[in-house]
Order: sequence, then structure tokens, then C-alpha cells
Amino acid sequence: MSEYAKRLRKFEFTDILGWSYSRFNTFSQCKRKYFYEYYRKRDLENLSKIAVLKELTTVPLEIGNISHKLIQALLSRLQKSADVIDREKFYDYSRRTTHEICKEKTFEDVYYKKRDSINFDTEIFEPVMLAMKNFLESDRLKWLFEEALVTKEDWIIEFEDNNKFGECRIDNQKAYCKVDFLFPVDDRLHIIDWKTGKEDYAKHSIQLRGYAGWANFQFGTDLSEISTTVAYLLPEYKETTVVLNEYDLDDFTIRVKEQTDAMHEFCEIPELNIPFPKEKFEMTPMENFCKTCKYRQLCDRV
Repeated sequence: MSEYAKRLRKFEFTDILGWSYSRFNTFSQCKRKYFYEYYRKRDLENLSKIAVLKELTTVPLEIGNISHKLIQALLSRLQKSADVIDREKFYDYSRRTTHEICKEKTFEDVYYKKRDSINFDTEIFEPVMLAMKNFLESDRLKWLFEEALVTKEDWIIEFEDNNKFGECRIDNQKAYCKVDFLFPVDDRLHIIDWKTGKEDYAKHSIQLRGYAGWANFQFGTDLSEISTTVAYLLPEYKETTVVLNEYDLDDFTIRVKEQTDAMHEFCEIPELNIPFPKEKFEMTPMENFCKTCKYRQLCDRV
């Protein structure tokens, strides 16, 4: 096991909600969607229906999900062998993995009868393969072979079950910041976050601050020695790397506190993460948003 993985702090379960970028993003979109996503057990009347809707997926989500899984497999393979990657075998594995994952999923467009089926090959496998091709031909992979393999035993590619959500504390506030790939080279820690969606630095820079804060908290590594990178896999390989400082972390800490406090306002008992009744969680006034919400069946708006 990675020395860094061994050093990860463990936490006993606590009821209080933990901040995460995705949680607050849902909260900001629509309070009713937030209720269904995080407090569905409180809606006994719709519990089984919510459970079905929660599992709905989309083509873009699966492109990202599968790309992450394949890169994890590729990096795990590099840990075992520095031999040249056999692309034909990797692409064959990727196709089989894509079909195995997709056939177990219910796609939102099919569920809501927008169309009859999803073409796994053209809609998902082809962009996934382009993402993999871009990564295989990137300077980053070449650099990993040349510079990072020496520390391969200390890579963190996947979290163990007791750390799978990336729990940490940001100024004593419970938070979740799950990194995709962490590895040391010389005296620096590198964190890479893989993206298959559109480039959005304003959005993704918040996540980078979270990753740097997580590493600083977990390992005591100075921020000046942490490089955080967003790696865009599509339509071509492109990276944005940032070395953050204490001002960035201070700003992030304030943001986490403000956003956590906002979510606590919807809890009747914040310490136990017990929400107010569903009626307090109002539907978004932007009804166009509802057209692509997987829970729209419950709201009678579309």
C-alpha cells in the first residue's frame, strides 16, 4: 500500500453534513432536487420512486465515469509494469468495459421516452476512446513514464473503502474532496483531476483548492509543494496546472463555511443533519432547468 494511503486520517462516522463541491452545486441548482438527492429517506411516500430516479444516468456522465475507470486501470497497470502499452488490447478491454457498464444502467432519455435506446458504440465508446487516445499520446503520460514511475508504490489511484469519499477537515469543518490521482515526484505532490466535459476554469478552480486543502490537511504538505492539475481529455488533451498559496486556501475556507452554513439553514437539527420537511425545499424558479432534471417526474412541471 502507498505510504501516502497509510497516512490518510480516518474518521468515525458523524451525522453532521459534510461540504462537497457536488453537494453545494446541487443545493444551488434546486432545493427540491437537493432534498431528493440527499434526504430521500424522509419522503416515505415517494421513497421507491426516488431510489429509481436517483440511479438514472446520461451519456455525458457515462463518458466521464468510464474514462475515469479506464485511466484508473491504465495507471494500475503502469504500477505493475513499465512495458509499452499494447493499444489494441487496451482498446478491446475498453470496449468490453464500456458495454458491461452501460448495459447495467438506465439512461434518463430512455426512461423519459425521449428515445428508444442509446447506441453504446457511437455515443459513448467512441468519445471514450478518443479520450483514451488523447491521454496515451499526451506529454503527461510520457512524463509519468520518465519521471513518476520511480515513486509508483506511493501513488494513490483509488481510495480504500474507509476513505473512498475523501473526507477531511477544512478549518475544522467536515468536507469531502476526493482526488482522482495523487503521486509524489522529488519534493512535490502532484494531484490530477481528469475531465471529459467542457473547460471551465472558474468552476474547476474551486475543486483544485479543495484538493490542495485536502492534501495539506492529510499530509501536512506545504501548499507551495502541491501542484494541482485539471486534465481535459476531450476534444483534445489539455492541462491547467496551478500552485496555490495560503490566500487561496483562506478564500476556500471562507467559501466552505458560508456554503455549509447555507445548507445548515435547511436543517431542523444541523448537528444531526435532520432536514426540515420537504415543503421548505422549494423548486427552482428557473423551469427550463426542470427539463433536464432526473427527478422531474415528481414535480409535475414538465
